Order: sequence, then C-alpha cells, then structure tokens
Amino acid sequence: MIFFWLFVTFFEIGLFGFGGGYGMLSLIQHETVEHWHWLSSSEFTDIVAISQMTPGPIGINSATYCGYTAVKNAGYSLPMSVLGSATATFALVLPSLILMILISKMFMRYMHTQAVTSVFQGLRPAVVGLLAAATLLLCTRENFSTPTENPWQFFISCLLFAAAFYGVKVIKINPIRMIVYCALAGLILLYE
Repeated sequence: MIFFWLFVTFFEIGLFGFGGGYGMLSLIQHETVEHWHWLSSSEFTDIVAISQMTPGPIGINSATYCGYTAVKNAGYSLPMSVLGSATATFALVLPSLILMILISKMFMRYMHTQAVTSVFQGLRPAVVGLLAAATLLLCTRENFSTPTENPWQFFISCLLFAAAFYGVKVIKINPIRMIVYCALAGLILLYE
C-alpha cells in the first residue's frame, strides 16, 4: 500500500511543485515528514544535504532518496526500497513530462499574450515564497541545535549559515565549493 501512496504523493508534488527542485522541498518535507510520517525531520535534512551534493536536480534526487527511506523505514527489504525510489522518482517526473508534451506547442504560440504573461508574473512571487518556506522549514533544532541545549553547535551552525549565504550571494563562491567548505568546517569545529 505504501507504493500507491508514494506514487500519489509524489505525483501531486510534481504537479504542484512550481519553482523547480528547491520550490518542491517544502512540499516534499510536508508530505513525507509531517503528513505521512515516513521520515523524521533529521532524516529529511540528511536527504536534502545528500541531494545537493549528488549530481542531478535536487527535487528528483530528494524524491529518489525519500522513496527509498520511506519504504526502508516501513520495514521492507532492499529491493523493495529501490522500487520505492523508482516509484517516487517516476511519480515526481511524470506530471512535468505530460504537461510539457501537452503545452509545448501552445506555449510557443501564445507566450507573448497578455494572459500568459500575467500568469507568469503571478507565479514568480509564489516561487520565491516556496523557496523561502523551504529555507525556513530547514531552520530546525536538528540542524542548528538551541542556545540552551548546545551553545557551541548553535553558534557554529548560525555562523556557517551566515558564511554560506554571504559566500554564495556576495562573494559569488561556487555553491559546490561552499558545501565542501562548510562540511570541512563542521568536521573541524563540531567533531566530538
């Protein structure tokens, strides 16, 4: 039964996940962690980190890892967990494939009309909102700790967050290099 709900859940995410992979993260997190409880918050955070470091789009990578972990956490074997990965990935990609086939010719014909332009102008702020929601959803106790629980980890986590933002946004450091730098800093400063 989990395979059916994996397919339905990730199909819906693929259908309504405007803004690319980062925009989908808040939807994936809500469905897999909060709604279905297939994953813990810390497992989802690990999946996002792995999805960013592996080649490919983050939304598809996240779906693949979430499908695997959800089925594994449900007590199924390794081959069934791999099938969970394939199910979630296929379901996430399927709406885009169908919609792109259906609208590609119409979009090219009508892309400069006022109605289409207005739709995209309305979608842009929604995409920014989804990205902001994904960021805020990851600002959790599991990722940052708390000032009372572990002040050193909280301070270092906030410092790494600010450094990564500044490095990528202002200095224009390649995000992949920034991930490596933060991983090394975490290893040096937080290894117990």
